[in-house]
Amino acid sequence: MIKINESNVTIMVANMDKAILFYESIGFELKNRWDDHYAMLTATGITIGLHPGREGAIKEGSNISIGLMIDNADDAKELLERNNIPFKLDDGKSGIYLHFKDPDGTVIYFTEPKWER
Repeated sequence: MIKINESNVTIMVANMDKAILFYESIGFELKNRWDDHYAMLTATGITIGLHPGREGAIKEGSNISIGLMIDNADDAKELLERNNIPFKLDDGKSGIYLHFKDPDGTVIYFTEPKWER
């Protein structure tokens, strides 16, 4: 059984600085930022992640993924394998990621963050 500690919706953005300023202007607070690789902003009851999109890949309305923060990436890998859910494993700057999709193609990822809670 996996315990999800925290979750967020990740939005692909064309310009990290501009996106952070926008979300701060509507009441979000910057929680963490890893240069232009990723940023997390929070407001009551929600955390959003901002991730740079590939050049030309940003399309209005289709730039969202769901992030689920966990304690142990190995447990998440075992869960996905046991349920025959294809995934891609990445060891990124801010954590270990297991990217997968729901039946409708929505990108979801488990991450074991590399920061202290």
